[in-house]
Amino acid sequence: MAEIGKQNRLTILKDSPQGVYLDGGPHGEILLPKALLPDWADTGDVVDVFVYRDSEDRPIATTRTPKATVGQFACLEVVEAHPTMGAFLDWGLEKDLLLPFREQKRPLRPGSKVVAYVMIDAQTDRIVASARINRHFDTTAPNYEPGEAVDLLVVKETPMGYRAIIENTHTGLLYKSELSAPLEYGERFEGFIKDVRPDGKIDLRRDAAGYRRVMPLAEEIFDELLEKGGFLPFNDKSAPDAIRDAFGVSKKAFKQALGSLYKQRCIVFDGDGIAAAKDPSDA
Repeated sequence: MAEIGKQNRLTILKDSPQGVYLDGGPHGEILLPKALLPDWADTGDVVDVFVYRDSEDRPIATTRTPKATVGQFACLEVVEAHPTMGAFLDWGLEKDLLLPFREQKRPLRPGSKVVAYVMIDAQTDRIVASARINRHFDTTAPNYEPGEAVDLLVVKETPMGYRAIIENTHTGLLYKSELSAPLEYGERFEGFIKDVRPDGKIDLRRDAAGYRRVMPLAEEIFDELLEKGGFLPFNDKSAPDAIRDAFGVSKKAFKQALGSLYKQRCIVFDGDGIAAAKDPSDA
């Protein structure tokens, strides 16, 4: 059965000049336009599609992947501010996503970005966005373990740090004192659970902690070092942003990994970078 606003695996029923029709169950036959049909697909095959509604509110399928499906949060760009309907957001599909006025927290202009929740509107049964995200968080007790890797979406800066949505459900806090650089609204990355407090509040980390972080990172740096011919233009004095761009970690984590490699006599510090040690006496 096809679910509106979700990824589906549907069977091709028949061909047509417009494309192919898929078995949508209670939704009937759903068109997948010919321009989006995979070359290998034929009648009877199963295809992975996202199902939404076209401009005439008919279910339609696409092989393109939206930036968020129903039940998910995403930071989306405003492409149009309609005077009577609301804002239209680019969510990666042919038809833009409507953010109705009643679901906005502030006026939006084209080019601006907004973190929104994708949902089925109870009034119209259409897929819409909501910028009133607080009402869509999971209120059940969180069930995360310290050190667990999680998807994070930054939604607010506070005096203490940055509030982030965890796995499209709960929210937690990344502390400024533990970050090597500021975060941006709408930034998305893999983070880690630091602690789940008795009151249910969740503390987060940008990077994995302790040994779990240092050893895999040290291996990654050393592999990259060997792949680049035995020299990398990074050391413990490199800029935090350059380290983040190259390795996806904080400068603190990078320095800890370099320290581990140096103690193991795997590297030497060479000018503005690091070099692979030729033998133990070189380190």
